[in-house]
Amino acid sequence: MNGANDTEWSFLHGKRVLDLSRLLPGPFATTLLADLGADVIKVEDPSRPDPTRETGGRMASLNRNKRSIALDLRIETDRETFLRLVETADAVVEGFRPQVLASMGLGYDILRKMNPRIVLCSISGYGQSGPYADKPGHELNFLGLSGFFAVPGGLDGTVTRPGIRAGDMVGSMYAALSIAVALASVDKHGHGQHIDVSLAEAATAWCAPFALMIRDIGNPTDSPTIQGDNDIFETSDGRLLSLATFEDKFWIEFRTALGDKFPTSSAERFDQRWRRTLHKAEVRKILVATFAAQTYGWWSDLLTTINAPWAPVFTDADQLMSDPHVVARELFSEISDDDGETWPQMRFPAQFSLGLNTFRLPMPQVGEHTEAILGELATAMHGENSYSDFTSPSKPEDQ
Repeated sequence: MNGANDTEWSFLHGKRVLDLSRLLPGPFATTLLADLGADVIKVEDPSRPDPTRETGGRMASLNRNKRSIALDLRIETDRETFLRLVETADAVVEGFRPQVLASMGLGYDILRKMNPRIVLCSISGYGQSGPYADKPGHELNFLGLSGFFAVPGGLDGTVTRPGIRAGDMVGSMYAALSIAVALASVDKHGHGQHIDVSLAEAATAWCAPFALMIRDIGNPTDSPTIQGDNDIFETSDGRLLSLATFEDKFWIEFRTALGDKFPTSSAERFDQRWRRTLHKAEVRKILVATFAAQTYGWWSDLLTTINAPWAPVFTDADQLMSDPHVVARELFSEISDDDGETWPQMRFPAQFSLGLNTFRLPMPQVGEHTEAILGELATAMHGENSYSDFTSPSKPEDQ
């Protein structure tokens, strides 16, 4: 191995993944695989490339460490080239509606004839079967079905849509995990399989345990997961912070440190979790008034001194990127593209003692690696022969 930038230690190193997906769920899943060492080849129609390319920085972070080949799968010669690539690949990821890939003559039955070891991961809104399978849908629809809106986050009972595309991201993570496990199974048993990932079901996997917990509770805000002290509070100068005194010891230390500034808890009425939960509305009212009496700096000093479970609440990206812990952990880097434009990107969120460089390759241009990939294909198929038989794919400049 050559040091911290190497991925040779990774099981995914050298595993070839053909990525037919667009937008967010599939590309994020394959980025996770690419970060961890997989050879991800983004297959794009040169006349209709991934629409996310219009978003700049997001596209860059969703397609780093990948190579790109331009293929129009509506054209027979390009489909033939793709099938030859399948022979050299370990996995294919697609995000079409059910049966679309099969209608192009590229269904799993065809792919496994070309390569019995191939893993096909189909990421769709509702899965490959069932009454909703052919319905169009997006992240908000999947969250709506998942139980997300059945679980309030605070005493007012409201549930708002998250700003991040949680319904897409969770499905991406399940897809990446499933692909990695399936690839390991191929090495063990010698045959691939078709993975059916439903974004709605993936979101449900996260939300259902909490929704089911309160299914027999008349008022969802009576759920034990909603508490008056585990919440976000505003200080006198308009800053936000989070306090999570779930364990009794933290609550006791908190109200003891405040002393006469917090007289309502001096009788130790709320020193037990069950009492704080039972009287959550009163506890929250007390804390709202208490935090509003002092500045953020005052609270930062006190809460840090008593080692309370608290944290700042960032309300803009600059706060996040300048946080001293984030900086010390080197969470973000400014990554340049081929045009010299830079975008901040976050590294893979796990650190490996054997080393991992998240930023090995920038986002590829459409078809940037077509010639190189076709050359590799020709070598794999015919040894060192010319790859003239594989130069038929449509290139962006041909359109």
